[in-house]
Amino acid sequence: MGTPDRIEGSWGVDPVPTRLRVLSGLDTGLLWGNLGISLLVIVAGAALVPALSLPHALVAIVLGCLIGNLMLAVAAAIGADARVPGMVLMRAPLGQRGSYLPTGINVVQGIGWSVFELLIIATAAAALSDELFGFRAQWLWTLVFGAFALALALLGPIGFVRRFVRRFAIWAVPLAIGYLTWWALDGADLGALWDAPGEGGLSVWQGADVVVGITVSWIPYAADYTRFSQTRRGAFWGTGVGYLVPDTWLLALGVVLVLSKDLGDPAALPAAVVAGGFAAIAALFALLVTETDEAFANVYSAAVSLQNVVPRAPQKLLLVLVTAIATAGALVIDLVSYQSFLLLLGSVFVPLFAVLLADWVASGRHYRPEDVFETPDWRSGLIAAWVTGFAVYQWLYPTGPSWWVDLVSELNPPDWGIGATVPSFLVSFGIASVVAVIARRPSAGAAAA
Repeated sequence: MGTPDRIEGSWGVDPVPTRLRVLSGLDTGLLWGNLGISLLVIVAGAALVPALSLPHALVAIVLGCLIGNLMLAVAAAIGADARVPGMVLMRAPLGQRGSYLPTGINVVQGIGWSVFELLIIATAAAALSDELFGFRAQWLWTLVFGAFALALALLGPIGFVRRFVRRFAIWAVPLAIGYLTWWALDGADLGALWDAPGEGGLSVWQGADVVVGITVSWIPYAADYTRFSQTRRGAFWGTGVGYLVPDTWLLALGVVLVLSKDLGDPAALPAAVVAGGFAAIAALFALLVTETDEAFANVYSAAVSLQNVVPRAPQKLLLVLVTAIATAGALVIDLVSYQSFLLLLGSVFVPLFAVLLADWVASGRHYRPEDVFETPDWRSGLIAAWVTGFAVYQWLYPTGPSWWVDLVSELNPPDWGIGATVPSFLVSFGIASVVAVIARRPSAGAAAA
């Protein structure tokens, strides 16, 4: 099995052959467990407080993680079933050209997440070099880790798991996270933190929307990796459990850090950790290196997504292009709060997943190659189901640019505090289920699609 690493690193839009479906459930769990370890997940948890109290924030985290990771796990299983990349998979419910709509959004989010990751990596590296050597040179660290992310992306998922996760991350990450957890709790008055009331402005269900947002942002990527899984069961449990554990842990850690260390600003986190001494520096260094895997995943998936539109384009060229754009963005953009970014992703990808799931179930819970590659250009009914779910989400929880929020506010959205994730999913799933079943009736034919 020495050659598949090289072959799959540039595997394109065609279904992955059996000889390359080599990732076991454990491999998949290690992959997603490693992708779940991110300083940006800590920052997402920090966005829940002080609006919510500590107990309510933890409830929001549990709810959001269970909902989001169940969606992610099912998306991973569908990817293992179809054996094609995530955006190619969207040809089944949306049509050949209809899949270009989420592809464009996914490429933008991939580049955006890559920028965020390189920013926080370079910020942490600059804090380390300033403490140890007396210089920051954040621009240099941005270039260095941009190149590292590209090197990992060129390995592909199999090479990444075998050469990076198994050899380094599996040992370094638990120690680093364990130390950061101790550092967050050291000296904290947990009783006082537990009893302190929230400031308001966010309900538990709306907090769960934030948590779901950071989890479902991985849904369009899931098949990019689980197409190399041996079985659907291994993909489901490896992805679901593998991402759930660090996702829950780090979100809760972010809440505690804000309340105990007053660290809501992501740019302030690395410098504060470095100030904790040698052990803190070692822990941050381990996280700093493993943080690059998130940049790898976003670069890799953005490039693979582009292949849905330009399947003949060399994947390596697309990887270089995406990395160059993300690195350039990290050099000129400031690190800012991204709570609205997470909610916007949730409003797009929650109903999109609902449409995919409904169509997959209507197909007998199995996609054949012709279900993906021989669909019509557009499946307007299922696209409408996706757009309707997006509209419901935005109506219940307007988010995005200020002009958009002001426009939606004129429609008098209700102040129910029930969150938008579950309602938008149910609406899109219900509509898509009806449309997909009708489309598959022999008398309906392609016209209903």
